[in-house]
Parts: sequence; C-alpha cells; structure tokens
Amino acid sequence: MKKIFQVGAGLVGKTMALDLSKNHELHLGDTNLDLLNEIKNEDQSIHIQKIDIQDKENFRTWIADADIVLLAVPGFLGFEALRLIIECGKNVVDISFSPENVLSLNDLAIENDVCAVVDAGVAPGIPNFLLGYWNEKIKVNSFDYMVGGLPKNPSPPYNYKAPFSPIDVIEEYTRPARMMINSKVEIKPALSEIEELKIDDVGILEAFNTDGLRSLLTTMSHIPNMKEKTLRYPGHALLIQSMIDKNLFDKNNFDQTVEKLFTEWKLENHEPEFTVLDINIYGNEQNIHYHLYDEMDMLSKSSSMARTTGYTATATVNMLLKNLWSKKGVSPPEVVGANESCINFLFDYLSSRNVKISQI
Repeated sequence: MKKIFQVGAGLVGKTMALDLSKNHELHLGDTNLDLLNEIKNEDQSIHIQKIDIQDKENFRTWIADADIVLLAVPGFLGFEALRLIIECGKNVVDISFSPENVLSLNDLAIENDVCAVVDAGVAPGIPNFLLGYWNEKIKVNSFDYMVGGLPKNPSPPYNYKAPFSPIDVIEEYTRPARMMINSKVEIKPALSEIEELKIDDVGILEAFNTDGLRSLLTTMSHIPNMKEKTLRYPGHALLIQSMIDKNLFDKNNFDQTVEKLFTEWKLENHEPEFTVLDINIYGNEQNIHYHLYDEMDMLSKSSSMARTTGYTATATVNMLLKNLWSKKGVSPPEVVGANESCINFLFDYLSSRNVKISQI
C-alpha cells in the first residue's frame, strides 16, 4: 500500500480522507484534533496527527515517509506549504488555490525531482482538465466557465452558505478578476458584470466576475478569449459589494467580519446543497459544452462541494500513484488534461462515485 500524507481535515478533507483510506495507507494531519478524531471514528485505519504546516521542522519529519502528499489548507497558507513539500522532495497534489503564482515553483520542483499537480479541484480543476484535452484536438477560440456551490434552501440576507473555507470565499470576492479579451489580459473588479442566467437543474442564478482562470492565462495564452464567473442566487453580489463599500473587509474590520460570516455562512449538518458547473469551449470546427450538477450524497453525508472537489483531487493522487502522470515540475490540470489517459481516468473515477459530467 502506498503511503499518502494528507494535510487538511475540513469539509473537503474529510471526504478525501475517507476515499483514499479505502485503498491506501492514509496519514491525516490538521491543527484541529476534534476534526481528526471525528474522521478516524469513521475509519480506524487512518493515522491522525495534530500538525501545524507552519512548524516547518515538525512537518518535514512528519511527511518523511510519504509516497505522495495531498495539500488541502486555506489559500493563505498554500504557497509556502507547497514550497516546503517540494523542498522535501515529495510528489504532491494541491487544492489550496493560493493567490500566489504557483507556477513560479516549477524550477524548484524540477530541481527536487518532484511531480506537483496544482488546482486539482472542481473549479479551477475540471474545466482546466477539459480545456487541456480539447486544446490538443481543435483550435480553441474562446473558453468560459461558471461555477457555484449553493444551499438548496436559501435564506436571506445572503442566500448563501460556504461549502469550503469562508476566508477563501472572501478572497474570491475581493481579489481582482483577470480574464483574456481579444488576446490581452484585462483586470476587472470581482463581483462586476453581474448577469442573470437560467441554469439547467437550478433555475435563475446570477453570475459575476471572479479570478478563476489562474494558470490558464499563462498556459493557454494563445486562446484569444477566456473568462470565469461565480454563480450565486440573485442579489448576493450587490450585498457583498455593499459590505466592501463599508470597508467591512479591510484589515481593521476583517477578523470581526470573518468571525460573523463563519457563523452565518456555516452549513448545518446534512443541510441540502448543490454544486453546478457549466463549461463552454468554442472552436473553429465545433463547440463543446459540459454541465455538472451534483447534490449532497445522503448516504455518506458528503456535501456536493466536498465530492466534486475532493474526488477530483483524489483521482489526481491516484493518477500519480499509477504513473499515468509523472512529469517533473509544477503542472496545472490543463497540462495533465492533454494526456487522454488522464482524462479518461478522471471521468471514470468521478462516475464511479456518482459525480456525472455531461457533454451537452
């Protein structure tokens, strides 16, 4: 059995840990011992360790025996944690979505003989894999995707619950959105260009700009037009913008605001929620459209965001363990997706866990 060392035991982390422990020796670390014990109670084979990624020497010692590391910490911790794992010479799959340019660690990964796949979640993640696949087959002229994780029964004023770290949600709302327009990178405010759309399986939602393209602006810079938008129930973006206008997210008020939203955005146990993702790839020869809709699995009590993000990440871990992907350096999903064997494996893996991506 391969030894997987996973850092992060939150909402997505739990689902990943229970998935990986079925076929591998899983070591799970987090600062929260209660979360670790909760997961171990569901699978006694999981080895748990209270660990702080910022305690570098202790962390180095902990992952010394790892065959691969799965990194799932909040974004503000992600970049330095990824750097440390690479310096330790460990292959790694990262879903921290840190705001820094993780491709800047490519040379370090090559020097340390490390295969690192980053942004291997639902989005960024699945759209990147698919764009990489189709980029090998057709000339792509335009690419966009829209994604949202939402409660099935929204309640005002936010009509929103956070299926992952609220700090990372706030980061989405405040970081300027980069996009490719007519072969030039343009920067627009997050929450801008709000439009209402009818989304299959859901109904009317609003879409607004966020900074989800990330590595695609570099790796797919030959595509003239690319953008990403976040989906929410109508009215959410204007409410968040009003909070920004009141300086509720500046450094003097940030901690108090986050503490408030942690409570108000908290998903209750077994609260019904869903994830929806629409992907559009426009080429000279054909246009390709994908749709993903997923709800909480009532049997395992895993949220849709944990399933869609987590199983994409654990599929990627298994790609590396099976040597379907072994390129040294830092690879975003669009680079991996150019390998047809990896795409086929991803689709089969997600389908076997009842996560369905439909080409429409």
